[in-house]
Amino acid sequence: MSIDLDLRHYLSIIRKRVWLLIAIVILSTTVTGVVSYKYLQPVYQAYTKLIVNSANDKPGMVQLDLNAINTNISLINTYKEIIRTPAIMDKVVAQHPEFKVTTDELMRNINFTSVNGTQVVTLSYPSTNYKAAARIVNAISEVFQAQIPNIMKVDNVYLLHMANENKQPAPIKPNPKLNMAIMFVLSFMFGIGLVLLLDYFDDRIKSEADVERYLGLPTLVQIPSIRQVDLRGAQKTKTTAKAGEQSRAAN
Repeated sequence: MSIDLDLRHYLSIIRKRVWLLIAIVILSTTVTGVVSYKYLQPVYQAYTKLIVNSANDKPGMVQLDLNAINTNISLINTYKEIIRTPAIMDKVVAQHPEFKVTTDELMRNINFTSVNGTQVVTLSYPSTNYKAAARIVNAISEVFQAQIPNIMKVDNVYLLHMANENKQPAPIKPNPKLNMAIMFVLSFMFGIGLVLLLDYFDDRIKSEADVERYLGLPTLVQIPSIRQVDLRGAQKTKTTAKAGEQSRAAN
């Protein structure tokens, strides 16, 4: 069988149960939209920016030491691991019990990112409460800056930007429109798979094409299915014709 016939066969299968496909897509997309808009809590993210830069020991002189810059950049990966240790987070928890978070929670949620080739790093912290996230990430940044000289014996971390807890940025998640678009595609694919699966397990012969497909024989006679409505209609027609004949015979 050619590819064209296969494609038409699959399209005819889908067309038979297109109502099921449409129902699955509409129901899944609608439920996803309702859950995303009504029930999922928005998550906000607060961030600070720090720069890793060695202090110039010659005030009044502008020096750009390429080796020192490269050294600072290479230290960023080390700092990335240091900030996720109890050496930093235990002090944040001890100094700010009002946050009501544990060391493990801080270590799990804090994000440390940097752009390759720069000395600037970003600390971010997500929470359903933006003000709380801003306070936590500011506290972590301050403790991190204060502890680096004790740990690394070098004072080269400086705060460039602190989170403003009075701002109310847009949530980073959920994204209802994106969720609905993803569910639309997934439910559409699931619906097509379900329709094809139902047809695969349906071994009834329903048409001439099915006879040729499954038996490899031509169709000689076809007996159409008869419904009760058809019988009632035929009986009514027969009764009317008989009444007409009797009427003509009487005349």
